[in-house]
Amino acid sequence: PTLPGMEAVDRLVADVWATGLSPESHPARFIRDRLDALGAVPIARLGRVEPGQRIRVGGIVTHRQRPATAGGVTFLNLEDETGMLNVTCSPGLWQRYRRIARTSAALVVRGRLQRHEGVTSLTADRLDAIEPPVAPASRDFR
Repeated sequence: PTLPGMEAVDRLVADVWATGLSPESHPARFIRDRLDALGAVPIARLGRVEPGQRIRVGGIVTHRQRPATAGGVTFLNLEDETGMLNVTCSPGLWQRYRRIARTSAALVVRGRLQRHEGVTSLTADRLDAIEPPVAPASRDFR
């Protein structure tokens, strides 16, 4: 007998388990309804948002970096199904949300949108964990 086909989320989980990524889908796709309900703006739409506005974005954390020259500032790279965004976390914010910031595979980040010389980023003032269907490994503090 023929086995039933896998659902899209099951294929995503299997791909990430086997290879660390999925050529077919992005984990944030499966939490988009929750992100939308929380008011998170898709990263691809940030070009339409005025700099200085307080917004929410959400996605998978792909990097956590704290360069020695950054004065304790930590940088996150957040990725949703539409793009990537650099997030700046002050030392105070990092300390306040330390557990969530260090261990969550996916985050909803509230902060002020910044745009400088064509580069868009977010200066975070709040971090909340959100559970994706699969948690690809992030590259942290390298």
